[in-house]
Amino acid sequence: MVREELTVRLNDEEYKNWLKAGRCLLILKDGLLPFTDGQMRAFHGDLLNQHGLLRRPCETSTCKPRGNKLVPACRVCSEWQKVILRHHRQPDVTIHWTNCFPPDWRTDHWELAKAYMPRGQAKAKGADQCDAAALLNLINYCKWFSGVDPKLVRQVIQCRNELMHSCEFRVKDDWMRRYRTALKHFVQQLSSVAHMTAVGKQIEDMLTVDLSICVSGVDRLDSAGHPDSVSEQEASAESVSRWEAELLQEVLQECLHAADEEDEDATTHDTEQLKRLQGFLQANKDLGERFSSELQAIDCLGIKGEEED
Repeated sequence: MVREELTVRLNDEEYKNWLKAGRCLLILKDGLLPFTDGQMRAFHGDLLNQHGLLRRPCETSTCKPRGNKLVPACRVCSEWQKVILRHHRQPDVTIHWTNCFPPDWRTDHWELAKAYMPRGQAKAKGADQCDAAALLNLINYCKWFSGVDPKLVRQVIQCRNELMHSCEFRVKDDWMRRYRTALKHFVQQLSSVAHMTAVGKQIEDMLTVDLSICVSGVDRLDSAGHPDSVSEQEASAESVSRWEAELLQEVLQECLHAADEEDEDATTHDTEQLKRLQGFLQANKDLGERFSSELQAIDCLGIKGEEED
């Protein structure tokens, strides 16, 4: 039944585009994990070497943001805040201090990294617990990543946001071409990072594979000599179904988190996205069963999907 329903969904070319584009984000995220983690370790160490005050522990052990403002803060955490802003490419934008636990800035490089990320990263204890948007924003905003053109990063971020907030979970071929170019140029910026070449190849393979063929079993990709390509085993119906679930899970979690925010405008937008997502999951029995607990969470927020015609 899962295979049959997935096959039906993949008969929609624009939904298939959406799924492939989302899978590319997951591939990119996995590639960025070791890169961003290593860079932030180096950045953190450099800050400690340059600023003696930063090597001292928090003077209260209780400094924490309140209403996204880091006040009052002790002398050490105040210095950390100044240094973080000094290395921020756009210090005038909203800094999500609520991502951070300031007393840990001295000892935890990832606690520092989260100051350059979008909201909702407070519970993330490492790069492996962050999504592609968090890692891309880190690279975009933190001056330590001086070897990457922020314009190219922002192009990928824009595509990612358009994809994740697509009203119908569908994107057109023209959009896919723009997305492909943005990913290619961004990955090329990281060509000196050994494993990113393989990541670029995996992304290219995903963008060119016909998922409907892989799911139906009519044809298989010839991946001989290309260990990083989408192989027969990787492109099974079970794998495609898993990729779909991972992407939908990310959309769900982002919307559910946003729905709890105090920002009325943001909440209204994300509530509408939740309604559409709820309707989509309920219209597909296999997805409705897989995400039953998330659908219950949506109901608890008092959000009701639109009635089927």
